[in-house]
Amino acid sequence: MKKDVPAVVRAVRKVSATRGFARVAPHVVPALDRAVHRLTRGRVLLSARMLPGVVLTSTGARSGLPRRAPLACMPEEDGRTWILVGSNFGRPGHPAWTHNLLAHPRAEVSWRGRDIPVEARLLSGPERAAVWRAALDFWPPYAAYQSRVEREIRLFRITRRDPERP
Repeated sequence: MKKDVPAVVRAVRKVSATRGFARVAPHVVPALDRAVHRLTRGRVLLSARMLPGVVLTSTGARSGLPRRAPLACMPEEDGRTWILVGSNFGRPGHPAWTHNLLAHPRAEVSWRGRDIPVEARLLSGPERAAVWRAALDFWPPYAAYQSRVEREIRLFRITRRDPERP
C-alpha cells in the first residue's frame, strides 16, 4: 500500500504533467535551483522540496567544460546510487546532460550539501524496464512526459566512486 500523498504534491504532479509546464519549467526551474543552490552554498535546492534532487556537474560532451544541472533524482536504498531520468519535461530532445554523461561518465553530484564523485551508466533492457516502473511509482508525471515524445527517455544509474581512483 502506498503512503498517502499530500495534497500539494498531488497538485504539483498534476500541473507538472501539462504541456504548459513543459514549455515554461525548463527555463525557470533550473535557473532558480542554480541560484538558490549557489546562495546557500549547496545546502538548499528548491525543487528538492517536492522531489529529492542533486546538482550534477558533468563534462560537456563537445566543449569539455564543466556543466551544472539541477536535477530531480531517485535515491536508491543503498545510499551509494541514484537514478537520473532524462525526461526533459516531456520535450522532444534528450537533455544536454545526458549527452555529457554518455561522452564522459565520470561526474560529480552535490547531494545534501556534499560534493560526491560519481560514475554514470545508461540503463537498458530488463534493468531499465524495472527502474522505469519504479520511476513511475516515484513520480507519475514521467508517464505523461514519455507519452509526448517518440524517443525513449534515458535512465542513468549514478554510483559513488572512490575519488582516488583514476
